[in-house]
This record gives sequence, C-alpha cells and structure tokens, in this order.
Amino acid sequence: MAQFRLQGSKVLAVDMTGDAVKAKNGSMVAYEGDMTFKKMTGGGDGLRGMVTRRLTGEQMTVMEVKGHGTCYFADKASEINLVNLHGETLYVEASNLLCTEATLRTGTSFTGLRGASQGNGLFTTTVEGTGQAALLSDGTAIVLRVTPQTPLSVDPGAYIAHTGRLRQHFQSGVNFRTFLGEGSGEAFQIRFEGDGLVYVQPSERTTFGGDV
Repeated sequence: MAQFRLQGSKVLAVDMTGDAVKAKNGSMVAYEGDMTFKKMTGGGDGLRGMVTRRLTGEQMTVMEVKGHGTCYFADKASEINLVNLHGETLYVEASNLLCTEATLRTGTSFTGLRGASQGNGLFTTTVEGTGQAALLSDGTAIVLRVTPQTPLSVDPGAYIAHTGRLRQHFQSGVNFRTFLGEGSGEAFQIRFEGDGLVYVQPSERTTFGGDV
C-alpha cells in the first residue's frame, strides 16, 4: 500500500510500489520513478458521482496517480495534515482534501445549513474505509476532541473536517466576531455534540456575507 509522509509541513511525499492514490487535480509538484496520471470524473466516483456533485455544488476535481517511486504533492503552500482512517468516515470540505489512498471511497453527504452558510452547497465530501488521507489547512490545524460531556462550537469558516459519531447543529444569533464588533452580518456557528474529532484551521474562508 502507498505510504504517506510529510516533507516539512507543506509537501506530501507518497511512496508507491505499483499502488495508486487519488489527489487534487494539479497538486503534483515532482515525482521520482515511473508514474502515470489520469484525470478522474466526478471526484473519482464515475458518472454518478459527477452528477451528484453538480447537483449538490460540492466541487472536487481529482486525478489518479499510479506507479513505482515517490510522488510529491502540495497546494498553494498550505499546511498538510495526515489522517489515518480505520473503517470510519471522514467528513471534509472538498477544498481541504489533498490526497487519499485509492482504496478509500469518496462521496457526498448532506450537511444542512452549515454548508449553505459557507456557500459550498448543502453537501460535503466523505472519505470512507481504511487507509490514509491528507488534508490541507491555511495555517497549522488543530484537532479538537468532542465528548458527550464537552460539546464544541466552531466558526464555520475555520472548519475543515471531522470524524466520529458527531451531530451538527447550526446556531444563529451569535458568532465569534460579533463580540469584537467585527461581525459581517452573518451570526452563526456550528455546534458539535457526541464523540469524535474536529479539525479546525487558524484562518477563515469567505462566505456569502463576507468573512465569518
């Protein structure tokens, strides 16, 4: 199986011995050995995946990289975070997914108002199975544990991904910048309850109403 490792914090090196990975289209920066590159439709899920993503607005253009040697991936000097999956599901914003082992299944999942508030549609990308995935973040991401006793509230623009048995609630009426007098008119946050991990970046995306 392909082996993921970091070269510094902004380059992903993947060692392959005839294996394949799915990576964000155009993210390959160098490779050693014999590699082939193939653009995949529908985020690697074929025609059905392509139709689903067009309907949901969740955009993910990927390529399959296969061969023997080492391939290096990066995207706009973003920080890279490795995630090991053991038969679970990773929910991740499409723009934050850099690379996965080809054996992992990708799809889409309904996220409700959180997705609508970010302008990314009502769906988010899912990665399922056992293997490694690499996530992008604007700055060094932190991983926060959610337990039944310790729910977590997250700024939607800083959210990257989550795993585990978590329930999401869209909360309106307040956001973090409102308290500082820097609100853009969008007052909302995501509340996670249950048991799992949430990945958060120290930067915020732009939403329909401006910066969150």
